[in-house]
Amino acid sequence: MDPGKKKTVKKALLLGVGLDNKDGHTRVTTGKNFHLVGGSEDTHSEMQEKALKFNEELDRRKKRLEDLEFKEFVDIAHKVKMVGE
Repeated sequence: MDPGKKKTVKKALLLGVGLDNKDGHTRVTTGKNFHLVGGSEDTHSEMQEKALKFNEELDRRKKRLEDLEFKEFVDIAHKVKMVGE
């Protein structure tokens, strides 16, 4: 490897944006692999739950988010109900 060349580090992040906030409260949650912003109390709570379940599934598979193949990502997203069937 060329000593003057920097190693590329892959990074990935789940981003959740809730758009149904009507109470004026600003909700922001960050965690391992995710940033969640906005939403009503219920929506934000649901996003938190799904992000945590996504990370639990990553741990079970001994994978990092940035190393997932697209198919694996979609499979986990369906499993934790982040996306419809």
